[in-house]
Amino acid sequence: MDAISTGDLFDLTHTRAAALLETCEYPWEALSRIGETVLKIGRALPQEEYDHPAEDVWIAKDATVARTATIQGPCVIGSGSEVRPGAFLRGSILVGSGCVVGNSSELKNCILFDGVQVPHYNYVGDSILGYKAHMGAGAVTSNVKGDKKNVVVHGEQDYETGRKKFGAMLGDFAEIGCNSVLNPGTIIGRDSQVYPLSCVRGVVPARSIVKGERGVFKKRDA
Repeated sequence: MDAISTGDLFDLTHTRAAALLETCEYPWEALSRIGETVLKIGRALPQEEYDHPAEDVWIAKDATVARTATIQGPCVIGSGSEVRPGAFLRGSILVGSGCVVGNSSELKNCILFDGVQVPHYNYVGDSILGYKAHMGAGAVTSNVKGDKKNVVVHGEQDYETGRKKFGAMLGDFAEIGCNSVLNPGTIIGRDSQVYPLSCVRGVVPARSIVKGERGVFKKRDA
């Protein structure tokens, strides 16, 4: 069966959203509750460790945020994270510790676990990126189908999500190559890799490699 449950994809010790995700059999069930969860987390953060520069925005004092970045609440940016020039964070966003949100990257309604990097020209919407997941330059999540119908996750069976907006779930240590497109409802398993310029949909099993049009292959053991 498809290994796409919350526990299959993520180590919840690497996110402040653990309490939310623990209630979700499948991680996309959390998407409608990210905003309220970020507010709850933000209001409980220690003032000596987090600045509160705008309504519903909390930024760790040791985070680095460029003056040309735009941050809208609710949003929490964790310890040691970096938000680079021109980044646009437009609400309902939880950025973990040690993350990079790069130049001209746009985030919306998403959870970034600790150590996530979206460092160059990325769009991440209605998505969850697991521990140390990385998106290469120009890689994006597409979060709305062209026909505007509800997103269905296509694996060994079809999973009705009931959502019109749903980008991608990236398991821990997922690597997405430059200029790749993750179509609505894409699931990338733990420790899997997507080659540059790939167009991906459906479920990619853990420890797999997506080689564009050549298909999906299991990683060889070291």
